[in-house]
Parts: sequence; C-alpha cells; structure tokens
Amino acid sequence: MNIVGRQLEAEGYDFMGVNSKLKKNPQFVCLKEKMLHFIVVRSVAYPENPKVYDKVLMAKMKDHAQKHEALMYYAGVGLSNASDRALPVYLNEEYIVEYDGLIEIEDE
Repeated sequence: MNIVGRQLEAEGYDFMGVNSKLKKNPQFVCLKEKMLHFIVVRSVAYPENPKVYDKVLMAKMKDHAQKHEALMYYAGVGLSNASDRALPVYLNEEYIVEYDGLIEIEDE
C-alpha cells in the first residue's frame, strides 16, 4: 500500500480514506480534480502477475464505485526477493517491485 500511496500522493490525489484492514475494500478513496476515485490494492509474490485481478471482486467494487459516482481502479504490486526470486520476501531485506500504475476498471 505504501508504494501505491506514494504514487497517488505524487500525482496530486487527496486522500479521503485509507483502509489497511484485510478484506476491506477499497484501500484508498481519493479525490482528484473534483472526481472521486476508489483504488483496490493487491500485492502478489513472484511469479504471479500483478496485473491480473479478481474480475468478480472488481465488478462488485465497480458497482459500489458507480453508486458513489467514483472511478474504480486496481493497483497490483508484484514483489520478489532481490537476491533470489525463488525465495520469499523477508522483512528488512532488499526486494524487487513490479508496479506499472493504476488499471482503470471499466464496464465489461
């Protein structure tokens, strides 16, 4: 969440709400250019693809966002151990981040 939060802050988003509790969505509710944005953040370990999201959850969240006249985004963050991608990511050790920014969830 910190990685995504720093990006949002740098891009001028104003935080209306931040939720770091497990299974509580969205993680960020932000305002930018007078438009409300809901952002669901998920981190995945290598070799999972951080750009692949749960379509059922995102459809549910998109419905929720539409009720609040908000845009809906997914932010997938991939993490891997810097010394050996086959090892887990350990606290206080170097890691590699794969994050390409927000993915807008549009009507399907």
